[in-house]
Amino acid sequence: MQLFIRSALSEEEIAVAALWRACDLVSGSKDPIADFRFAKSSPGSDVLVGVDEAGEIRATVMVGHDGHRGWLYYVATDSTARGEGFGRQMVAAAEDWLRQRRVEKAQLLVLQTNMQVISFYEHLGFEVTPRVLMSKFLR
Repeated sequence: MQLFIRSALSEEEIAVAALWRACDLVSGSKDPIADFRFAKSSPGSDVLVGVDEAGEIRATVMVGHDGHRGWLYYVATDSTARGEGFGRQMVAAAEDWLRQRRVEKAQLLVLQTNMQVISFYEHLGFEVTPRVLMSKFLR
């Protein structure tokens, strides 16, 4: 099946968020619609979608950078399309997006509840990086 990758349209936010939820990529109190809107509103980030010949969203990735490092979020593939290489294509598209902006390093975080994808990312050249991740909610 052919996958066409492009920047998501604002009217696709509900379909994109539904795919993220279906893939169990939404954790805690995160609002995927707010994440979608935030990414689409900044020149330093975007949401890319992979659509099939019928225009149906089959895969996504949210990509952004801080000027030094690129970040991939919400790499998602429709469950009926797993194994067709869509995830690999979305990661490659995000990497190309970062290269076009001269960002030399791509990073991503994997939820502990989603450990089965680590071998997928390792196969694409990502490495587990020994770091201590610290965070603070600013509410």
